Amino acid sequence: FLLLSLIFSSSINIHIYDDGSLLFQHHLPIRPLPPPLCYGATIHFWGPPRAATSKPQLLLIHGFGPQSVWQWRQQISFFARDFDVYVPDLVFFGDSFTKSPQRSEVFQATCLVKLLEKLGIRSYSIVGTSYGGFVAYRMAAMWPERVEKVVIASSAVNMRPGDNERLLKKANVEKIEDLMMPASAQQLRKLLDLVVFRRPYIPDFFLNDLIDKLYSENRKEKLELLKGLSIGQSQDPTLTIPPLSQEVLIVWGEHDQIFLLERGIELKTIVGGEKARLQVIKNTSHLPQLEQPAHFNTILHDFLHDLS
Repeated sequence: FLLLSLIFSSSINIHIYDDGSLLFQHHLPIRPLPPPLCYGATIHFWGPPRAATSKPQLLLIHGFGPQSVWQWRQQISFFARDFDVYVPDLVFFGDSFTKSPQRSEVFQATCLVKLLEKLGIRSYSIVGTSYGGFVAYRMAAMWPERVEKVVIASSAVNMRPGDNERLLKKANVEKIEDLMMPASAQQLRKLLDLVVFRRPYIPDFFLNDLIDKLYSENRKEKLELLKGLSIGQSQDPTLTIPPLSQEVLIVWGEHDQIFLLERGIELKTIVGGEKARLQVIKNTSHLPQLEQPAHFNTILHDFLHDLS
């Protein structure tokens, strides 16, 4: 994770223990809280260390990769000033798990809604990045009375089967799991080339350590999550991705190679039309919240506060 901090040129100082757990030297305004059983899953999450306040509620939903609070590290402190921020680990990430055979993003969405129900939270805005954007979309579509505003970042909810074929060809791998769940330094380097704008040189021994820390735990189940997606199965996403009733902000990196910008442009029309807006962040790829956190935060702040 220290390596990731260097990749994204962030100011985060992190120690890593032998067991792979993290200690953030900077103060986090949220804390890990006792994980409840929700819809047959145990969901580990971080939230305000006190009882709910009069602040509005904001849910940050992570993508594939590092610990959820690391992925949102640059957003948590920023938004905690105005929101009660909740950061869950999706099922099979971090300490969240289930014995259920369900693996779709709909199941993940249901687990999060049930988590918030148990916390007594009935209305909230959501932000999802990449895989987390799929989950955020399902939450907004299935529970419109609860989800207030929606931010979908770097997440082609409107992807088609051919998009994976393009990605596999570009990465020169045979299966999508070889890219998204790398098992070698070479595979991880290919992934970083696609998700990071102007990736620096990284030696193999760093990458191998990163694989051990990020991709070894629950590997079988995470592969099943990729195969269990219901999104991306149709050649015509307008048939399976209905518009959302909420205000929607779509954020995309100009040079995203996982989901090309053209998908973000199309997604604006599909999910919201005039009620949706698209913001493209220059000099970023698939992780704008890490590559350009200040710009990313400002865009979200203005949207959530009706300033744009």
